[in-house]
Order: sequence, then structure tokens, then C-alpha cells
Amino acid sequence: MATKRDFYEVLGVSKTASAAEIKSAYRKLALQWHPDRNKAADAHEKFKEINEAYAVLSDDQKKSAYDQFGHSAFAPGGGRGPQGGNPFGGGFGQQQGPFQYYYSSSGGGSPFGGFEDVIDPFEIFEQFFGGGFSGQRQRARPHPSYEIQIDFMDAVKGVTREVHVPKGEAGGGSERKTIKIPAGVDNGSRIRFDEFDLVISVRPDKRFTRENDDIVVTEEIPFSLAALGGVVDVPTIEESVKIRIQPGTQPGTLIRLRGKGVPHVRGSGRGDQYVKIQLKVPTHLNHRQRELLQELDL
Repeated sequence: MATKRDFYEVLGVSKTASAAEIKSAYRKLALQWHPDRNKAADAHEKFKEINEAYAVLSDDQKKSAYDQFGHSAFAPGGGRGPQGGNPFGGGFGQQQGPFQYYYSSSGGGSPFGGFEDVIDPFEIFEQFFGGGFSGQRQRARPHPSYEIQIDFMDAVKGVTREVHVPKGEAGGGSERKTIKIPAGVDNGSRIRFDEFDLVISVRPDKRFTRENDDIVVTEEIPFSLAALGGVVDVPTIEESVKIRIQPGTQPGTLIRLRGKGVPHVRGSGRGDQYVKIQLKVPTHLNHRQRELLQELDL
């Protein structure tokens, strides 16, 4: 069985390091070796080792016992306390760091950018998600903020997600929350929940552009259709619809589809969709096509 490394060595600090130095070293290493950022084969184990070391060295009582007895302080029967037993009630074996550690390598699916099933203490959330979770700021602002990124269509139609959010002070673990994001939220929208605020970040869509609660989509049509008129299928956020192109339609024309936009996040009703017409100019013409265009001389 491999020998457990010295906790001070794991964090790269001396035995005389202050609590702030220990915390700073832990934060740097945890960010470096987080399995969602570091794809090395041993990142998972190193991350657990770093958390285990920090859980002991950040706790005055555990640190004192470790300095006196070493790793045996947390083994069953080791590090005799005042009552003749392990001063931490059976050791450290079931806990990895200041929280229970879980890791999912499923890839994607996490509304916090790949950190699903990882319960991180204090600044890791702030570093990655822009939330005010450091102790000083959290006391000053009762509702910490976290950013969640969702797809364009989830913002338009609404979505339910399960997320982990920290609870209590640093090292207090986290709790799973089921949150319902209403239809119609936009980039930068802020949703107030009981214990925290959620700031929405929306991934752009390749086809649709949003302007408030209106949707704009660009539709390319050939010159012949613009000149003669006809019918064309265009996408909406719900389904494709047929629209009529009037003869002589000019490039840049906007066709309004009433009520085909984004649901109003407050109140009833929806925005509109606008179809912006652009001409598709052919890049390769055969000899006959060239002759016909020259005859038209348009």
C-alpha cells in the first residue's frame, strides 16, 4: 500500500505557515488539479489528496493532532484524545477534504460549466463562476450570485436544472438545488432565489438573433424569387412556417411574423419575429445562364 504523503508537502507549505498561506496554497493547487480543468491521468487522485490535506491543516484542532501524531491521528485507534480514543471520532477515512468529493466525467450537462457533482469550497466558485462566495464579500451581501450558462432555446422556452450551490461557511459543503428558469430570460437576467441570485448567460444561436423579445432571422433567396415572388419556408423558434415573398422584394426587406418571438418573461404575450431578406448571388453560371442574364440586362 502506498505511503501517504505529508500534508504540508502536498500543499507545498512549511509547518509554520499561517492559515492564510495554507488557504492560498490550497486554492492555487485545487484550481490547477481540478479534474474538469486538468486532464492528466492522475488529476483525480491529486485533487482528492489536496482536499484531504487542506481539511486537516485548515482546522486548528485537526492540525494540532496531525502535528503531534501524523497520519495516525486519523486512523482507527490512533492519536489518543482525552477520552482515550481518536479525537475525531473514528478517523478521516470517509471524508476527502472539507466536503464529500464526487466527480463525474460525463462531460457537459452541468449548468456551471462542467462542475456537476463537484462540491468545492469558497473561492473556486468565485474564480470560475463570478459569484461572490469569498467570506468577506458574502457577509457584506446576503445573496451571493452565481452565473449559469444555458442554450439559446432553453432561455426562450424555459428549462429546469439541478445545480450544486455552497452552503454555510467555507468547507460547509453544498446542497443540490432544483431551479426553474422561466421562459423568456435573456443574457444578463438575474433571478432571485431564497439563498442566492442566479445570473443568466445565454449561448448565442447560429440562426436566430434576439433583440429584446423579438427574433431576427436572415433568409437568403435567389434573384428570381425576389423578382417574381413566391413562397419560402423559414424557421421560427417553434416550427417552420411558409411566408409569401412579394414580387419585386428588395434586399434588406423585413417581413414581420406577429407573435412568433420570445415569450415575455413578465406577463403574457410574445414578441415578434422578423425575417430579413438577402439575395443569394450565384458564384458559378453556365454559358446559357450568362446569355439569359445579358439578354435581360437588368
